[in-house]
Amino acid sequence: MANTVVIGAQWGDEAKGKIVDYLAGEADVVVRYNGGNNAGHTVMVGSETYKFHLIPSAILYPDVTPIMADGMVIDPKVCLSELDGLVKRGVVIDNLRISRNAHVIMPYHPLQDRLEEEQKGGKAIGTTARGIGPAYADKASRIGIRMGELVDPKRFKARLTEIMKFKNALIEKVYGAEPMSESAIYEEYSEYAQKLRPFVTDTNFIVAEALAQGKKLMFEGAQGTLLDIDYGTYPFVTSSHTGAGGACIGTGAGPRAIERIIGVGKSYTTRVGAGVFPTELLDETGCYIRERGHEYGTTTGRPRRCGWLDTVAIRFSAMVNGMTGLSLTLLDVLGGLDTLKICKAYKCDGVETTNLPGDWDSITECVPVYDELPGWQEDISGVRKFEDLPANAQAYVRHVESLVGIPVEYISVGPERTQTIVR
Repeated sequence: MANTVVIGAQWGDEAKGKIVDYLAGEADVVVRYNGGNNAGHTVMVGSETYKFHLIPSAILYPDVTPIMADGMVIDPKVCLSELDGLVKRGVVIDNLRISRNAHVIMPYHPLQDRLEEEQKGGKAIGTTARGIGPAYADKASRIGIRMGELVDPKRFKARLTEIMKFKNALIEKVYGAEPMSESAIYEEYSEYAQKLRPFVTDTNFIVAEALAQGKKLMFEGAQGTLLDIDYGTYPFVTSSHTGAGGACIGTGAGPRAIERIIGVGKSYTTRVGAGVFPTELLDETGCYIRERGHEYGTTTGRPRRCGWLDTVAIRFSAMVNGMTGLSLTLLDVLGGLDTLKICKAYKCDGVETTNLPGDWDSITECVPVYDELPGWQEDISGVRKFEDLPANAQAYVRHVESLVGIPVEYISVGPERTQTIVR
């Protein structure tokens, strides 16, 4: 296995968790490099279903070292809850390593998240209200608390005292809410720190040593390219680098360490929250896809907006990530539809383009241009070879390849680990 980055090619929720889990069995080290518990990865192994928000799904492999790296923001309470749940199910967690440099989501971050969204009213971003954005904002403003500080009692106390003066002033004077108790936060989070301390270390050196020894690494991204803080549909984006570049920024691995970049995209398109969505279906077909695909958020439970596959967006993702291959997920969901559509271009101000407009806001005025393909009625969930797919399903995959310009290497035909076609 070449050192591989797995990224989302759309607006997140592309079933990256399944693909990461599928590939993790070939890796020695799996590194989650961005985001926090605003992500949700669902993995099915046989009859067992696991839902991950922070912990890399590779923890299900006892011989793999899962790392929560520098670029993440970590809610200690959520992290410990996930770990406790895994232990109760017999999963070994001793191999987990957490970066000293990862920032901590403190209780004032979700509060600030909610208060900011309330102030925006009809212009709210539609965040998960988990405190992700405020935690990254504090990181950039140099008033964040890192895991290395959290697990050091003296440093944590001094840092918290310093920050709480600013945070309570913000909460009271700007948002008009009640201040938070510094002593209560210190007591609660000191308990979390004691439990997490054995996992916290300098993960940069673990990654560097693994690379020097020729071990196989996989870098796991959260959310999707179109939610990237730089390349996404700003301002309706997340607060981290979700693309392949984030694998370097968030782990300490240099660009030359990356040999393969797999983009994960659904066979259709979904999105959670507000923002542009050219191929959205507000009709029976959209509802059909939502129910067939169980399109409700792993983290929030919110129903996802559904639409036809948008290859204009995926081509953009392929370009900015340097994608070497595509994993096409949930192909089975499209079964039963007589006609399928794939967006190949946009018509903006009467001019057809295959490139995303430079200004995301202008896309709201663009109309998708579709190719239509015949659908299939067969159940493909049991298929394991590409040539055994119905002819129309094969044609759909090949058409996606021709429009995106990169090979489809993996096809998912169901949620379980083995329901994967490798080409």
